[in-house]
Order: sequence, then C-alpha cells, then structure tokens
Amino acid sequence: MGEGSTDTPQGVGHGGGRETGHVPVLLKEAIDFLAIKRGGTYIDATVGLGGHSFEIAKRLGAPGHLIGLDKDPAALQIARERLVVGEGADQPDWPQITLLHRSFAKLANDVRRTAYDGILADIGVSSLQLNDAARGFSFQAEGPLDMRMNPHAELTAEQVVNQVDEVTLANLIYEFGEERRSRRIARAIVRSRPIRSTAQLADVISAAARPMNQAERRIHPATKTFQALRIFVNQELNDLRALLDAAPRVLKPRGRLVVISFHSLEDRIVKDALRDGVKQGFYELLTRKPVTAGEEEINRNPRARSAKLRAAERV
Repeated sequence: MGEGSTDTPQGVGHGGGRETGHVPVLLKEAIDFLAIKRGGTYIDATVGLGGHSFEIAKRLGAPGHLIGLDKDPAALQIARERLVVGEGADQPDWPQITLLHRSFAKLANDVRRTAYDGILADIGVSSLQLNDAARGFSFQAEGPLDMRMNPHAELTAEQVVNQVDEVTLANLIYEFGEERRSRRIARAIVRSRPIRSTAQLADVISAAARPMNQAERRIHPATKTFQALRIFVNQELNDLRALLDAAPRVLKPRGRLVVISFHSLEDRIVKDALRDGVKQGFYELLTRKPVTAGEEEINRNPRARSAKLRAAERV
C-alpha cells in the first residue's frame, strides 16, 4: 500500500486545542504509562484527531517536541487545527508540533539520528473514518467500497471484492476477520459480482451468513468481513509489525512504548512482540495483562469496550 506523494509536515509550530467531539480511548491510562518527561521527544504514531496528542503536548512543555504521524490527511488537518493553530496557539509553554502524512510503519526510517522518550499507537479505524459514508468503512450507511485510510493508496475494497479469486478472498476473510463462514461468504460475493457499494456488499453477506445461534446474532453478519477487507486494504497488521520491530531501536533507555488495540489479531501481535522484547533484553514489561476500560468510560464511549492497552519500557 502506498503512503501518498508527500511527507510534508502538515504543521509545525505552537498550538492549543478545540473541541472536536472525538473521545480518545483509555486516555488517562495511556498518558500515565507514557510517564511523559518534560522537554522530551515523543511520537504519536496514530495522531488521528489529536486527542491523545493534545494531552501529551500539555505535559511536554515548550522545550519538548511532539511528532504526530497518520495515513489519513483529513485526520491530520483536524489534528493541525487542534494542535497547531487552535485556541491555545498563543500559549507560551507549548511544545514544537510536527505532523507528518505517513504510516507509522516508516518510523525506523525517520529516526536514524533521533531517539524518542516515548511512542504511543492507538491502532485501528477512527470515528472520523467510520462516520463518513463516502469513505466506505461502515455497512451502516450507503457508500462506495473504498476503505482506504490513505486516499492516495492504490488498492480499494472494491478492487478486492470484485477482482480477487474466491479461494484467496475466503482466506483473507478468515485470516483478517476470524470469520468461520468465510468460504460461504466468498462464494456469495463472487456470484454477486460486480458489487459497488457498502450496502450491496452487506446485503450479500447477510444473505449468505445468516446467524445460527444467539452469539452470532449479537453482531451484524457483515462485521467480520468488513474488518477483514479494511485490514487487508490498509495493510494494518504488517504496519503494526513494522512499528513493533522498530520501537526498541528508536526508543531511548527508559523510553516507553504504549499500544492500544481493538481486536484479538492486533492484541496478539502486540503481546507476542513485547514478550519477545523482554526475552531479548529490550524491554521491561509494564502490563502483565492488558489494561481495559472501566465501566464509566464504556458507558461514555462504547468503542472503549474492546480496547486493550499494553506497555513496555526500554531497558
């Protein structure tokens, strides 16, 4: 997957924040585990709408430097408005902010001369992407089969749905969606081609994979297939592995890595990478078990229900 034609910073300077309606998940826990050092250098590997970044910046202070990365230029623009030119732009004690349009998979390439005091990654799709029908991430509204976090990337979900052979399609739905009915769904998709919209795809999947028990009735039949397509189109798991591989090489001693994931595929990769890092002498593990949201946060933000945070410190 391409990362676009530019690595130009979206904004560098001083900034504050404004309300965006975005609710960052496990905010207090993430900030606590980062143990932010005033004047340090930090990476928000998935800056999104700037919720976590804003809290990091408040604690960094003017000598500090916060670098935010994101594949999605629309998210970067909102983050820029919040972090660089927002209502706090005249604050005297605000760190340098650099926002870059790129995947965190390229982290190792960015830091050949720099080491970081901390890295935060909030993995997965954002509310900005899910709520925009034109982006094609959700089956809850009619939209094109796009699903690209980076609109400059070449591969779309429509290409995958209409061009990939049945066996490969079934395998990717099973691997990235953990969908047991993947063969049945893939067969129905191939027979229904061409499929052009999210609603059409959801209808095809629903007809092919009717829920057989109470557990299956709790989620929409298309949920896992849409997850699989999104992960495949955006190479999310490969990017995550690249981030985890780079982290111990770019963190300063006592620098911290904090990762928030939202499904078992991601969490398993993070857990294994941190445990391997401990065995190799890179890390001290800060979370023996994943940290999850409390009842109050889940009531306030249902998306937090599936969030899992893991953290480690470079030794």
